[in-house]
Amino acid sequence: MHLYLRGSPRALILVTSSDDERKACPPRALVLRPAEGKTSSQAVIESLPKDQVDLSSAVRLTSKEVYGCLGLINIANDIFLAVVTAVSLIGNLRPGASYPSQHISRILEVSFYGLNTNTYDDLPVDGAAARFAHSNQTGAIPKEQYVQQPAQPPISDHPCAPLVKILAAGTFYYTPTPQWDLSTRLGKDGEASKDISYFDGRFVWNEFIVRSLLDFREGLDEKEREELDMCQFIILATQGYVGLFTIPLPVSPSRGAPEIGTLALISRLGWKRAGTRFNTRGVDDDGNCANFVETETIFSTQEISYSYVQIRGSIPLFWEQQGLQTFGHRIQITRPQLASQPAFERHMTQLLDEYAAVHVVNLLGVKENEQILSGAYSQHLRAMLASGHENIWMTNFDFHNAVRTGGHDSTMGIKRTPGVRTNIDNFGFTAIDLRTGQIVAEQRGVFRTNCLDCLDSTNFVQDILSRATLEQYLFNTYLGVTSWERLWSYHGELWAENGDALSRIYAGTGALNTGFTRSGKRTWGGLLSDMTKSVSRAYINNFQDKGKQSAIDMFLGNFMNQKIVTIYDPIHDFVRSALAKRLPEYSTTRKCSIFVGTWNLNGRSPSESLIPWLFPLTSNSEPDMMVLGFQEIVPPTAQQIMQTDPEKLRTWETVIMTTLAKRPNKTAEYLILRSEQLVGTALILLVKSELTGVIRNVEATTRKTGLRGMSGDKGAVGIRLEYYDTSFCFITAHLAAGHTNVEERNDDYHTIVNGLSFQRGKTIGSHDCVIWAADTNYCINLENEQVRALAMQNDLDSLLAADQLREAMDSQVAFIGYEEGVVLFRPTYPYNLFSDEYDTSEKMRIPAWTDRVLYRGESLKLVMYSRAELGGSNHRPVYALFHAQVRKVDVAKRTALSQQLLKSVMSSITTHEKQDEQLTFSNVNLPPPSLEEPAWRDGPVSYAMQNESVELLKLLIKPLLVRRFKKDILRFMAGLRNDLMSPTLARDIRQRKLEILQIIYSRTGVFPGSPDLQEYEVKRLSISGQGGFGECYRGTFLGEFDVALKCLRTPADKTARSAKRMKKRF
Repeated sequence: MHLYLRGSPRALILVTSSDDERKACPPRALVLRPAEGKTSSQAVIESLPKDQVDLSSAVRLTSKEVYGCLGLINIANDIFLAVVTAVSLIGNLRPGASYPSQHISRILEVSFYGLNTNTYDDLPVDGAAARFAHSNQTGAIPKEQYVQQPAQPPISDHPCAPLVKILAAGTFYYTPTPQWDLSTRLGKDGEASKDISYFDGRFVWNEFIVRSLLDFREGLDEKEREELDMCQFIILATQGYVGLFTIPLPVSPSRGAPEIGTLALISRLGWKRAGTRFNTRGVDDDGNCANFVETETIFSTQEISYSYVQIRGSIPLFWEQQGLQTFGHRIQITRPQLASQPAFERHMTQLLDEYAAVHVVNLLGVKENEQILSGAYSQHLRAMLASGHENIWMTNFDFHNAVRTGGHDSTMGIKRTPGVRTNIDNFGFTAIDLRTGQIVAEQRGVFRTNCLDCLDSTNFVQDILSRATLEQYLFNTYLGVTSWERLWSYHGELWAENGDALSRIYAGTGALNTGFTRSGKRTWGGLLSDMTKSVSRAYINNFQDKGKQSAIDMFLGNFMNQKIVTIYDPIHDFVRSALAKRLPEYSTTRKCSIFVGTWNLNGRSPSESLIPWLFPLTSNSEPDMMVLGFQEIVPPTAQQIMQTDPEKLRTWETVIMTTLAKRPNKTAEYLILRSEQLVGTALILLVKSELTGVIRNVEATTRKTGLRGMSGDKGAVGIRLEYYDTSFCFITAHLAAGHTNVEERNDDYHTIVNGLSFQRGKTIGSHDCVIWAADTNYCINLENEQVRALAMQNDLDSLLAADQLREAMDSQVAFIGYEEGVVLFRPTYPYNLFSDEYDTSEKMRIPAWTDRVLYRGESLKLVMYSRAELGGSNHRPVYALFHAQVRKVDVAKRTALSQQLLKSVMSSITTHEKQDEQLTFSNVNLPPPSLEEPAWRDGPVSYAMQNESVELLKLLIKPLLVRRFKKDILRFMAGLRNDLMSPTLARDIRQRKLEILQIIYSRTGVFPGSPDLQEYEVKRLSISGQGGFGECYRGTFLGEFDVALKCLRTPADKTARSAKRMKKRF
C-alpha cells in the first residue's frame, strides 16, 4: 500500500496498491485526519472504496512500500501515525502449500508521520508536490510518476526518534495474513481466531496506540471489517523472537514416504511490566512480572502441528537491584512478605487460570544476594499452598554450582530430577490435526523457569526441557526413526538465537552460554565472548538503559498524563463526560489518618524513647499510615557521601518497630511497607498491616542536589502509593545550608520537583496528595541576638514575618501551591544536645525553623502541627497529623453505568434513524430556498475556492450521516455550492464553521442552536407534522447540518413554525 498526504483539510491516506489488489486485496483507502476543533488526542477515521477518494491533489509521503500501520500516538499535543515501511518474511509455520498459511514477518523499519502537524513531513525541498494522474474510472496509481527529494529533519530531531530505534531493532513480528494470530499460542481456544480483534492482550505491544483503530474497526459492518482486515491496514505487533527452519524428515518405516517439516520457536515478550534489566525487576501490584516470556516450540508437518509452551519471568516479589554499585549488585527486597503476598498470589493465580498448572524451576544459587531472594520466593509459595491453592510445584536447582562442579553437561540432569521428570510426562504437549483443525492432545501445565535475570541460565534450561518433550513426541510418532541429528542441530540453533534476542531486548547484549547451546561444547572462544558480553552489559545497563526505558514507557502509554488517541465520537464523549460528573454514584470515600514526621539526626544513633514523637496524643487513635523522614542519618563525611551505608537506616527501622511493638494501648500492628535512603536522607513508610491489600503501586526514588546534582549529601527521597484510588506522594529532603543561600535552596526545590520521578513518567505533581517532611534549611532574616530574644518571649509572629520559607512561598519562588499549618512552636534548630538551650558553641548559629511539613491536596486536612521535645540531636523532631478522604471506585458499577448511558443514547439515535429512513427526496434537483430574499454572498469565484469549501463541508459531516444519507448530502452540497463559493468566505477554519451556520440559517430559516463547538450537550427535539421531521443536536455543527438537511424536505411554513418552537425549547 501507499501513504498520501492531502493538504486541505490535512489528512493522511493509506491506499491499497495494484500489487495488493492482484493478491485479492479489495481496493480501499483508510483516511485519517485530526478532529477539528477538538482536543489534540482525537482523530477522525474513514474506510472508503478507493475510487471514492480524490487523490488528484494528494502528495505521496514516502516512496517506500507501506505494509500497514501500528497505530496513532500523541506526543506533545501532536498526533503521529506509525506505519511499517520495511519487513522481512520469516516463513510459513505450515510446510508445503497447506492452507490456511501461517506466515510471519519481522518488522525492520517504522516511520512516524504527523496527523495534525507538517513539521516532520518528508516532502521535497522546493515544496513541489509529487503528484499522480488518477483515472476517474479505476483510480489507478502509476508507479513511475513518483518524484521525491527527502528533506525530513534529522532523525534525532524527530520526537518519535526513540520509538523508531526500538521498533526497528528487528525484535518485533507480525503475521501478514489475517487468518491467524501470532500473539496466541496454538491450541488456545482451538485454532487461533480468524478475527483480528481477538488476541492475547499480554503480548500485543502496540495495544495502546492501535486501540483507536480497533475501536473504529468495531464500528464497521461485517463486510467493511472483512475488507479492512484483508487490506492489512492494521498491524498487531509482538516483541520477542521468531525462528523457523524447514527440514526434510527421515523416512519412518510406519509411514513409508518422505516428508517435509518445519521447526519453529516463537517467544512472546509480555509488555505489562516491560523495561530494561535494572529498571524493571520483580512484580507489580497487578501481578505482572518483569521479563515475562511465553516460548512455544512448534514442529509441523502437512498433517499435524506439535506445540510445547514454557514461560519465564522475574521472581514475582517486590525487589530491586541497582546497576552501578561499588561492591556488586546488591539486591533489596522492598516489601515484607505480608505486604507482597497478595501480588505474588495474584501473579500465580493468573498463571493457573491461563495454563492450568505451574511447575517453578528456580535456578538461583547460594550466593548471599541470590539466597535471600530464593528463600523469600520459597516462603511466599509455601504460604500460598498453605492457603489451599493446588497445582503448583517448585524445584530449586543451583545452576551455577552445577556448572562449576560438573560443567554444562551436568545441567542435563535437571530433566531427571524428581518432580521435573514427572511433570514432563504429566503436562504433555498440544497437537492439532491440520486437516480437521481439531485438538488431538492438549498441554496441561507449564514450567516457569527463572534465574536472576531470566536470560542465560533460564534459556539454557528451557532448551533442555523443550528437547526432552519433543524427543518424547518424536519417539511415539515416528516409530523406528532414531536419527534426528539435523533436527537437533536446528533446535539448538533456534534456542541460541532465542537467548540472544531476548537478552538484547532486556540487557542490551546477546546471551551468555549460547556457544554451548549451539554446538554442545564449551570453547575458549565462547568464554571470551561471554566475558565481552558481560562488560558490554555493565556499560549499557548503567549509561543507556534509562533513555530506552523512557522510550518503552512512551510507546506503551505508561506516562502519567499521556493521552490515548481516540476516535472522534460524540456519543462516547458524552458518556465519558457524564461519568465524570456522576463519580459519587460509582465510588465511595473513607477517612484515613496520616502521621508525618521529620527529624535531622545530626548523625547520631538512637538514644531515647520515640513515643513522644510518634504518638504525641494520649488517646488511642492510631494513624493508618506513618511517614518518617530523616536527614543526616549518617554523618556527612566524604566516605559516606561516596557510598550510602544502609546499616544506620536498618538500625533506626529496628528501633521504630520495637517502639511500635511496645507502645501502650496498642490496637493495631504496623509494618514497614517501603523505605529508601540517599546518603544521609531517608524516608520510611509504615502502614497498618490490614491495609496492605488496598495500598498499591508503592514506589521509591531519589534525587541528588549537592554539587549541582553530583553529590547525595543534599537531595530528596520520595515514596508514592495509591490508597484505593487516591494517590499520595511523600517527600523528605535536605536542602542547601547557609544563612544567605536562599537562592540555592529555591534551586534545590525546583531541581527536586522537576527531577524526582517515578516509574512510567509519574512526577510529584502527578499525585492527588503531596506532603513534604524536610529539613529545608530556610533561616530567619534577623540578627542572632534578636532571634534568640524573640524566641524566649514566644513572639513567634515577629519571627515568622522574617522567615525565609514564608517569604519564598509568598513570592511564589518555591513551594508554589503548598500550605503549612500554623506554627505554634519555637524554632527547631540549633540546640545543645539534651538541652532546651540554643547552640552555645563557637558557631552560635541563628535559630530557625529549618524542619517543616508542607502539604498540597484537596482532601487533606491538617489536624495537628507541632514538635516533640527529644534532645538526642541538635534539631527537634517535627510532626503533623492529617485526615484525608480516599476514594474507592467500584469498577463494576462504573462499567454498568457507562453501558446504561451508552444504551440510552444509542436507543435514542436508533429511534430517530428509523424515522429518517422514511425521508427521501422526490427528485434529483433541490427545491429553491425557503426564503425569498436573494443571498448576499452571490458572486463569481474561482474553482480552487469552490473545491476548498466543499472539502470543508465534507470534513464537518458526521460520519454516521455519511453512510446513511450519502445521496441526500451530495444533493444538499450541490444546493449550497453557490453560497460556499463566496470569495468573502473567511479562511480561518473556525470562522468558516460559523459562517456556514449562517448559510444554513439563511437557506432554511432553522435556528441552528448554540455554535459553541467545544461543548457536546445532546438535546433532541422531535417535530412531527404534515410536512416532515426535524431534529437538533445543540452545540455541535454536525447535528445542525442534520437539522438543515431534514428541514430542506419540509415546506417553508412548517419549517418556520419548527424554528420558532425550537427557539422556545432551547
